[in-house]
Amino acid sequence: MDWNAEWYENKHGFVAEYGRELLSCVPENPDQSILDLGCGTGTLTHALLEKSASVTGLDSSPEMIAKARQLYPGMDFRVLDARLMPWRNRFDIVFSNAALHWIPDHGTLLNAVSRVLKPQGKLVCEFGAHLNILRIREAFRTALERRNLPYTTRFYFPAAEEYGSVLEQAGLRPETMKEFDRPTPLKGGPDGLRNWACQFFREDLNNLREEQRIQIFKEMEDSLKDELWDGSQWVADYRRIRVTAAR
Repeated sequence: MDWNAEWYENKHGFVAEYGRELLSCVPENPDQSILDLGCGTGTLTHALLEKSASVTGLDSSPEMIAKARQLYPGMDFRVLDARLMPWRNRFDIVFSNAALHWIPDHGTLLNAVSRVLKPQGKLVCEFGAHLNILRIREAFRTALERRNLPYTTRFYFPAAEEYGSVLEQAGLRPETMKEFDRPTPLKGGPDGLRNWACQFFREDLNNLREEQRIQIFKEMEDSLKDELWDGSQWVADYRRIRVTAAR
């Protein structure tokens, strides 16, 4: 994924804000080591210092990590593909908010998570569940298809029952698993939906002319207005899965 870290920090701060609730699932222990997997610009990585003095942030995006290092100098941030993590029995907690749905191969990913966790270590994560942003995705796909442009499915949005099996195959024992709707207001008033699409559909939009992008955004807005516009802001049809699992 090609990320614009400045755009993400300024217009999509809701990602980290909603993730603060997930922090309550992480126990406080000054002696534990925590990995923030898919840390983005480091907001929650920094917040995890309230849980432990040993916190590492990992993200595959050099742009995101550069911003995290700028915002939180002195913290340990790494540019790394989560599926290729080199550690073994290193962390007590692997924490991840709104990141895992960007990784399609969860078999390989969760094997890596299991490997880096200490025995009895825990995965604490939340990400997109089955049917997440379904209306937005369908509106975007329809707008592309009208122009004979391909739509690429880039996300992994599992149902809880499915994901329980994937965890167990990687040697992780599900402890809690919850799916829930979380309607999410998007910053920017009338421009909120297109701002969101500019970031999260970035790779599909990169090769289009500006006028094509504007036409696509307009079609999306027209088709979604009755469902997702509340009169003052766009409210995205988010659905999440929250998981804790032990090695």
